[in-house]
Amino acid sequence: MSHRRPGSNPRLRSEGWLGDPGKIGFIARSHLKTMGLDDDELDGRPVVGIANSFSELNPCNFHLRGLADAVKRGVREAGGLPLEFPTISPGEPLVRPGSMLLRNLMAIDIEETLCANPLDAVVLLASCDKTTPAQVMGAVSADLPTVLVTGGPMVPGRWRGVELGSGTDLWRLSEEVRAGRMALEELRDAESHMHRSIGHCMTMGTASTMACITEALGLQLPGSATVPAVDARRLRFATAAGRRAVAMALTGGPRPTELLTRDAFENAVRINAAIGGSTNAILHLLAIAGRAQVPLTLDDIDDWSREVPLLVDLKPSGQFLMDRFDEAGGLPAVLAELAPSLHLDALTVTGRTLGEEIRKAETHDREVIYTQADPVLPAGSATAVLRGNLAPDGAVIKQSAASPELLRHRGPALVFDRIEDYLVAAEDPELDVEPDTVLVLRNSGPRGYPGMPELGNLPLPVAMLKRGVTDMVRISDARASGTAYGTIVLHVAPESAVGGPLALVRNGDPIMLDVAARRLDLEVSEAELTNRRTAQPQWSPPQQRGWQRMYVDHVLQADRGVDLDFLVGGSRAGLPRPPF
Repeated sequence: MSHRRPGSNPRLRSEGWLGDPGKIGFIARSHLKTMGLDDDELDGRPVVGIANSFSELNPCNFHLRGLADAVKRGVREAGGLPLEFPTISPGEPLVRPGSMLLRNLMAIDIEETLCANPLDAVVLLASCDKTTPAQVMGAVSADLPTVLVTGGPMVPGRWRGVELGSGTDLWRLSEEVRAGRMALEELRDAESHMHRSIGHCMTMGTASTMACITEALGLQLPGSATVPAVDARRLRFATAAGRRAVAMALTGGPRPTELLTRDAFENAVRINAAIGGSTNAILHLLAIAGRAQVPLTLDDIDDWSREVPLLVDLKPSGQFLMDRFDEAGGLPAVLAELAPSLHLDALTVTGRTLGEEIRKAETHDREVIYTQADPVLPAGSATAVLRGNLAPDGAVIKQSAASPELLRHRGPALVFDRIEDYLVAAEDPELDVEPDTVLVLRNSGPRGYPGMPELGNLPLPVAMLKRGVTDMVRISDARASGTAYGTIVLHVAPESAVGGPLALVRNGDPIMLDVAARRLDLEVSEAELTNRRTAQPQWSPPQQRGWQRMYVDHVLQADRGVDLDFLVGGSRAGLPRPPF
């Protein structure tokens, strides 16, 4: 073993701890040696943190232990010292009232851990819906050199000779049970066949969307977003990420704020439109942009999305699943197809530009990835941003997963203040509802629930299912799963709990939805709305404590990304070394 040479690599932030000749260095080195590390490993090597969101409470992230080992191998091969640490891990399948409530808390966890420890770079390991944006948000605020590795999609579900997709087919099959066309025992049988491996949802839900978007942003190694969780290539990508993190630590970058330019966000928005990505991606992109101090608005997102056709035929907007997308060429193939509309000089985590990275990309299956000249759906068919007197600060709808005949619709409102009340009413075969009824759910936004849970894809009333109705217009200040489909208007802002117009809607009020015109209007006179607003009691949050209280006091509205107000902007670039 060699003897420690304090300060042997002054370029590294970790030297503020490990290179100190006095008590700071003594404490740090001595305690690290309890894990079996020796002087060679502590002698001026770049220290790479591995932020691991593994949790048995988050099945989608269960396999990240193996990826962490692969990252460590890459770090050591490149001459670095890997140090793995756990993070909180909100998982969409289990967390109630919803994992969005914990996204910002996880981002704080990441930011503070990176800032407080002797790290020169970090590899983020994430998989489920909110773990990816949360880790990115925290890493942007800390602004250390960062590489993201996502967990990859599951293998396709199969049941009775039919391919099943996460979420999307769950909503379909559960509605069949409620309509009386399928036995509950059959649904229970299908649940053992839908999710057959490790990984995140294999539809183009939020997890797959965020994996693709972060690759488009330049934060992931090119080609890695779509590789299935069980594929050995994912381990190889993790190893490569470890090697790359060491190189970035030695050069000091590129850091997240150097990658996340406005041009990079425009690329990501266009890719979200091309892949038929989740509506949740809009919230996450707005929040990440806020952390990076990049101006980004709902109007920007709508303008850029209008120009892009749907190019990928995946559930819930289409028919295939992520394994076919990967085999067809994955995200690099879509980037290459969209190249004339992208900022190809945007920098990626490799140190090369996006244009350089996709130069050799090819499409291998035109059943899955279409051309701009012959797309799945024409330009402007992706997520649209609506405004009007019912959503003055905006609302969103995923057109590609909606019923075309309902994209322009006028109907009477049927209003519910609580999801619990709606779920009871929806099972009433005598419910006073018609196919043209507009179902309205309120008090489900960022502050109102709190946490903006995935309640917006309301199950249709049994009375309608039994009449053969398969879709209705549904409006809420909630979110919906990225795997969901139907004509669902989401993220209405401001939310009803803070006095948004959604709070003023009454049963029978006519509501006009016109997606082509980007309008969502309550057809009630302004004088009447003023009277209702005057009589409306002011909402006050229920008694809360801990994180929920902090969240309700500081959370921003959906048009601002639902981050906490005091976390926006102000990245901690050039993190200090210990002052004591």
